[in-house]
Amino acid sequence: MNRSRCLTLCLICLLWPAVDTQTAEAVITRQSGDDTYTPADQRMAMYQKHVEMADASEFKDFNWYFLGPTNISGRVTDLAATKPRSNTYTIYAATASGGVWKTDNEGTTWKPVFEHGASTSIGDVTISPSNQDIVWIGLGEANIFRSSMAGAGVYKSLDAGETWQPMGLEWAHTVPRIVVHPTNPDIVYVCDSGHEWTDNPERGLYKTTDGGKTWKRILYIDEKTGPIDLVMDPEDPETLYCATWQRVRKRWNDPRSSPQHTGSGLHKTTDGGATWQEINNGLPAPHHRGRIGIDVCQSSPNVVYAFVDNYDEAENQPENPGNDSYGRPKGKVIKGAEVYRSNDAGKNWAKVSESNRYMQGLSSTYGWVFGQMRVDPNDPETIYVMGLALNVSNDGGKTFRRLGGMHGDHHALWINPEDSRYLINGNDGGINISYDAGENWRLFVKQIPAVQFFNVMHDMDSPFRVYGSVQDHGSYRGIVQINTDRRGNRTMRPVEWERAPGGEGSSHAIDPRDPKTVYSAGFYGQISRTEIGSNARGKRLLPRPAEGEPPVRGQWIAPFILSPHNPDVLYHGMNFLYRSTNRGDDLQKISPDLTNNRLEEIGDIPYQTISSISESHQKFGHIYVGTDDGNLWVTPDGGETWNRINKGIKPDRWISQVEASRHTDGTVYVAQNGKRWDDFTPYLWKSTDEGKNWTSIVANLPSGPINVIREDPKNKNVLYVGTDLGAYVSTDGGQTWHVLGSRLPTTFVSDMVIHPREDILIISTHGRGMWAMDVRSIQDPDYQPAPPERRERPDRARRRGN
Repeated sequence: MNRSRCLTLCLICLLWPAVDTQTAEAVITRQSGDDTYTPADQRMAMYQKHVEMADASEFKDFNWYFLGPTNISGRVTDLAATKPRSNTYTIYAATASGGVWKTDNEGTTWKPVFEHGASTSIGDVTISPSNQDIVWIGLGEANIFRSSMAGAGVYKSLDAGETWQPMGLEWAHTVPRIVVHPTNPDIVYVCDSGHEWTDNPERGLYKTTDGGKTWKRILYIDEKTGPIDLVMDPEDPETLYCATWQRVRKRWNDPRSSPQHTGSGLHKTTDGGATWQEINNGLPAPHHRGRIGIDVCQSSPNVVYAFVDNYDEAENQPENPGNDSYGRPKGKVIKGAEVYRSNDAGKNWAKVSESNRYMQGLSSTYGWVFGQMRVDPNDPETIYVMGLALNVSNDGGKTFRRLGGMHGDHHALWINPEDSRYLINGNDGGINISYDAGENWRLFVKQIPAVQFFNVMHDMDSPFRVYGSVQDHGSYRGIVQINTDRRGNRTMRPVEWERAPGGEGSSHAIDPRDPKTVYSAGFYGQISRTEIGSNARGKRLLPRPAEGEPPVRGQWIAPFILSPHNPDVLYHGMNFLYRSTNRGDDLQKISPDLTNNRLEEIGDIPYQTISSISESHQKFGHIYVGTDDGNLWVTPDGGETWNRINKGIKPDRWISQVEASRHTDGTVYVAQNGKRWDDFTPYLWKSTDEGKNWTSIVANLPSGPINVIREDPKNKNVLYVGTDLGAYVSTDGGQTWHVLGSRLPTTFVSDMVIHPREDILIISTHGRGMWAMDVRSIQDPDYQPAPPERRERPDRARRRGN
């Protein structure tokens, strides 16, 4: 066990830091009143059990090999840098689901310094100003994407990231900001902006005066509202400004404002949080306020800016609004990104930004993802706001221009107080550094492989390739180059990947007879077939609804598979199941709506959709289907009849995987995922009678959510599972489980496949790229690797006279 994980485990075994009585009562009330909610202490015990299993696993010496990609990175949520930059070169980078990374040489090399914890989603990283060896991190990004991992409180390092200790607030699933007192490192403020998917009474602004031993909640609005940003007056550490945001994400809706919303706004304290006053004079009406970012000018502390996502409708609505970035019909155009300025320390606000298409499009239709702004510490007229691009204004927010040369979707910016031309930027593509105020940028991708894969699929080429869709990058594929040493042991190495058909939300299926034929999707199930190497564009396959029919619904990663009996047969899942017998050219519905189809759960995000499909390997047309709203179905006759087989599994929970046995007729496995209910219980089931009866095979699996289960193609007793903590294996059909392998960070395993010819298990992670393992000795415990055949060099043969 590495030193960091060992220290973390030992400290988790101890009591967590105390909280004030009011907060403790709120936690107890929630835990006892909601049987779907996993209490924070129980979740930490689950992680402790995972660590213990990893150390005791009989498979801990099995090696995982990182496959890449080495040419892209992933979402960076926050940055911190030591000062002064003239003689120190340390930078910390917080990633959305890949832990914390550190460089001590201005980005030449990076290393992970926090990659094991109850969560490796990071919302904030902060260096103590008075002692730069003290570093705080908050677990849980506050951008609340559909695939975000829940956080688990705050951690502190006393040795510049070498080791970490948990410092409580473990119920905090999102931590957008941590502020440390400039001269007293024991005084720390932490924003807990609340759970992503449910209301929770624990959210609020917390303060410690003893370095995290105890905490007191000093600002609380309600169970729907939490602090989303916090900034301290540079001349008076008792004065702080806090932005609160009323929000929750529904399974069928993005976060949004409504006429009933009153919690979003700005607050100010001048006594270290003992008392607060609202400072919203001049801002939009409360029900129009979305996410708000704030900052104060270090050289002119009376100048404070607010970056507001305004949900009020724009005055000039387009006649034909068209579709949004994801192909969905647009609704009313809102005013969107607006910048407000106060010259009197927050007493009064005035809108300074223009009302035009540039500002309306700055954050597109999802301003709730961004909401970050920075003021130049040396010039109150220069400000930066982050949206799809990094935008700068040099006239106090009146006009903006985009800074180019970077990936899109921006979430972090650090400005050197000694030299404002020095910028460090974090976005969905990684980290960039500029030394000339954003005119030119250095990009770091190979050094921080925080790639967020949604899934994985393989082809049958030689050497074979693996495919996956990546958050905000699109789809990629990479060659798996297997190397065999003298003893017959196989290794793999990371490589650069190339673009593949499909968008960032795409399943993939590759014709086993022809690796150039690839099925993929754009967003929400818009499936296509592409012939790689041809000049033809991918052919769209999903038929449009007939006149008068409602639009069909497809999940973000809508599932589709090729039949194991005939690769010309394609199954595609929306809220109906489609089938084609001619490679997708003629997709036909073969089912009714298999979801609950509740009108109140139909919103701007497709929900109540098919989430997993599996066909029996023994009987053509015997198909199992699971949905995201907890339904499970089987058809024994290619869609002529359908039987619901929910009885015995957890009601309503997302069906994350259905896996029909490759070996035994009638055997099927099902995984369910409860994270959208704040439910981290593992749900894993097995049926041997086509779903009539279900038995839990969770056994000793420590935690959910479970994202995937796969049966080994060579050994029916070997099962593999991927969770938000890592990968597991069972060699007795699910009676006992073991953490699988070493060298794998604690990471969200989103999908896994086993190559049937090469006996290689490949896992996709949502935060650390793709990994692979040789599983021949798991499939067959008596397996012994054979040394490769020696091929004599021709020149040596000639010297012997042959």
